[in-house]
Parts: sequence; C-alpha cells; structure tokens
Amino acid sequence: MKRRRGKNTSKDSMGNHRADRSGHEAAATPTPAATGTRAATGKRKATRRQAQANRLRKIPAVPTIVGTVAIAAAAVGAVGMGQGALPGSQNIQLSAGASDSFSGTDAFNFTGDDPRAQAISRDSERQAAEDVADQKLKAAVEEQNQQRNAQLASLAASAQRRADQIAKNLWVLPTIGYHLTARFGQSSGLWSHNHTGLDFAAPTGTPIFAVANGVITSTGFDGAYGNKTVETLPDGTEIWYCHQSEIGVTVGQKIIQSAQIGRIGSTGNVTGPHVHIEVRPGGGDPVDPYPAFLFHGVTP
Repeated sequence: MKRRRGKNTSKDSMGNHRADRSGHEAAATPTPAATGTRAATGKRKATRRQAQANRLRKIPAVPTIVGTVAIAAAAVGAVGMGQGALPGSQNIQLSAGASDSFSGTDAFNFTGDDPRAQAISRDSERQAAEDVADQKLKAAVEEQNQQRNAQLASLAASAQRRADQIAKNLWVLPTIGYHLTARFGQSSGLWSHNHTGLDFAAPTGTPIFAVANGVITSTGFDGAYGNKTVETLPDGTEIWYCHQSEIGVTVGQKIIQSAQIGRIGSTGNVTGPHVHIEVRPGGGDPVDPYPAFLFHGVTP
C-alpha cells in the first residue's frame, strides 16, 4: 500500500513539476490581450510624435519670425509717433487715411501743395520756355531771310550790270529781210582783189542799223564803196557800212546798237542793192565779219 502511494507521489510530483513549467511558460508567453495592449500603446506614442512633428512644421522659421516681429515693431512705432510729435518738429504728422495720400504728407514726401497744381505749374513753365525758344527761332529765321534777300538783291543787281555790259557788247544784224550774196575772201572780176567784207542784199531803201554802240567817225562817198559810213566802237574796231542810198548820221554822233544810220542802195561798184559790211579791228586791215558776228552773239 505504501509503494502505491509512493508511485502516485512520484507521479504527482512530476505532474506538479510539469504544471509548474507549463505555468512558467504560460507566464513567459504573452497572451493575445497583452499583445493588443502593447500595440495600442505603441500606436498612441507614434501618434503623439507625429502630432508634435506637425506642430513643429506649422511653426515659422526663425528668420520669418524675426522679420514679422520687426515689421510689427515698426508699425507700432509708426502708430505711436503718429499720435505724438517727432523730435525736432512740432507740426509734422502722418496721414491717417487713404484719402490723405495726396494731401501733402511727409509719408509721400509732399510739402503740402496740390500735386496737380505743381504739374500745371511745371507745364506752364515748360510752355513758356518753348514759346521763348520759338520766338528766338522765328527771329533767327527772319534775320536769315533778310540776309538772304539782301544777298539775292545784290546778286540780281550784279547780274543786271553784267547783262547790261554784255548787251552793250552784243551785236545786232545790220538789216532785215536780207540774204547773203558774197562772203569774205571770195574773188571775182567785180573786185580788184578778194572780197573784204560780207554782203547783206535787200531791197533799196531797207533800213540799215548800227551793229553796236559807237561813234560816227566818217561819212560820205568813197569810190567803189559808194556812200559809206564808218562807226568806231569803244575798243577801236571800225565798222564800215557801204553802198548806201541814204546816209542818216553825221560825224561825231554817238549811236547805240539797233539805231538806224541809213538805207540800203546800189551806189559804188555793185550789181544790186545791198549793204557791204567790213570789220577792221583797231582801224587796220579787214577781217571776216562772220565769226565776228558769232563772237558777239549773233548769227548772220
């Protein structure tokens, strides 16, 4: 009977040992409830850290905070000074509203005058300056015009004097309605030697004109030349007018070009009515009258 009890005791002690180990192992292994509690605790801690991080993100950076504080301090100072007097000045105050923005405040560096009035004043001064400049320009232009007109008048007078001088030296044809019948240098049995002039044939009685300005130095009948008139020009050139039917001037008479001095005839050694013209520079030997006429602006 005792052995059975011993066996049971042994079995019981082994069972108790196993139970104790099982209890320890059970205590060491967390139960599902304990695991859930730890997870919830971890989540709460993570949530707190995330919230703290979010709050830190919302806090501005240090430079931003400093700038904001400076702006706020400046605004407070400006308001405080706007309510009192500035150092060294008793009458300067800041504007209190947008309607005073252009009423002459130091905030906009105005002195109290209406800016539109200032703009109008500047425009008036500028317009006055432009008017003065325009008047000066007009005066200068008028002076230049007067000088130019004076120069043009002087030039015109000089041109007229030159034209008169040229006109005095120009020649005219000795008659009208003519045709040339004999030229300088031709030879014929009608002349004792070569022809010494230029013959302008026209009906008897046709007027003979002075070819240039000059003085009558000789008139009368001269053999083969018939009735002849000699005109001496200012340069000493002699013009002979021969075979006239009538002489209309006297010795010493001053004549101008185109003045009538006689009429065409057939006196002397001729075959028909004409006026024989000779050109003798300096009163010497005759030269060809044709180029002399051309030189003095007329073509026979």
